[in-house]
Amino acid sequence: MENAIRETKKDMGLMYGPDASIVREFTRMVRQLELNVTAEQAWQEFASRTELTEVRSFVTVFTLSKRSGGDSIAIIRNAIRQISDRMDTEREIETILSAKRLEFHIMSAVPFGIVAYMKLSFPEFMGQLYGTVAGAVFMTFCLLVYAAAWRLGNQIIHIEV
Repeated sequence: MENAIRETKKDMGLMYGPDASIVREFTRMVRQLELNVTAEQAWQEFASRTELTEVRSFVTVFTLSKRSGGDSIAIIRNAIRQISDRMDTEREIETILSAKRLEFHIMSAVPFGIVAYMKLSFPEFMGQLYGTVAGAVFMTFCLLVYAAAWRLGNQIIHIEV
C-alpha cells in the first residue's frame, strides 16, 4: 500500500499538475510514510481532511481488511466497485434532476408567454380579463394559484442527492 500511495502521487502529478490539491494531499501522505506513519493512519488523516463519504468508506474497508488479514486486494476491489457504483448512481440522479430543473424553469415561463401571446393576438379577450372587476378577481386568483404551484415546484426541484 505504501508503494501504491507513492505511485498514485506520481500519476496524479502527471494528470493534474503539481499544484492540484489531490497532489498536495498525496505528497503529504508520502511524507507521513517517510516519517514511519502507517499507511492506515495516513489514509485516516486524509479521510478526516477531505470529509468525503467515499474516502471514509474506502479507509474503513482498507483498515478492516488490513487488520483481518484476508484477501486485501479482493476486498479493496469490491469496495472500490461499490463506491464507483454509488457515485455513478448519484451522477445519474443529478443528471435527471438537472433535466427536471430545466423543464421546471421552461414551464414556469410558459404562462407569461401565453398571456403575452393572448394580449397581442386577442386584445378584446384580454380586455375582458383585465378590464372588468370579475376578470381582475379571476386573474388574481389564477396568479395566486400559479405562485403556489411555482413555490411547490421550486421546493421539489431543490432536492439534495
